[in-house]
Amino acid sequence: MRHILILLICCLASVSAQAIGVDKDRLNDPVQEARAQEIMKQLRCLVCQNQSIVESDASLAQDLRAIVREQVKAGKTEAEILDFMTARYGDWVLLKPPVRGSTLVLWFGPLILLLGGGFLVIRYVRQRPETAQPSPLNAEEAEKLKKILAGEDK
Repeated sequence: MRHILILLICCLASVSAQAIGVDKDRLNDPVQEARAQEIMKQLRCLVCQNQSIVESDASLAQDLRAIVREQVKAGKTEAEILDFMTARYGDWVLLKPPVRGSTLVLWFGPLILLLGGGFLVIRYVRQRPETAQPSPLNAEEAEKLKKILAGEDK
């Protein structure tokens, strides 16, 4: 419950921070600022983890936004900026990490776990022994049952 409350507060703070324009360092050129915003939407806040640096109000996110704006202002391409950020912070900084040998587990791990779990459930259900059938009564047991039902065995 505490985690949900903290996440909610973080989200509300981020939304309100965007609404009042927390970043004083916006680029003067609207085209460059729009380009910087698009690049920033692809980068994960390393503190909040499930937010882009545009949505986050963490101080690290503010620093990352400043770095992106500096590089856009310097005329670097989107690929160059993203390469710089991944070289510095690893693939984790990207909201959509590339499919590589090292990230295959991240991309396909949940699917493999789901399929493996489904296979184990199906295998368990198929190998489960059928419900035990009672063995038929022998002659002595049948005779005793008849007496009990007839009320003779008191």
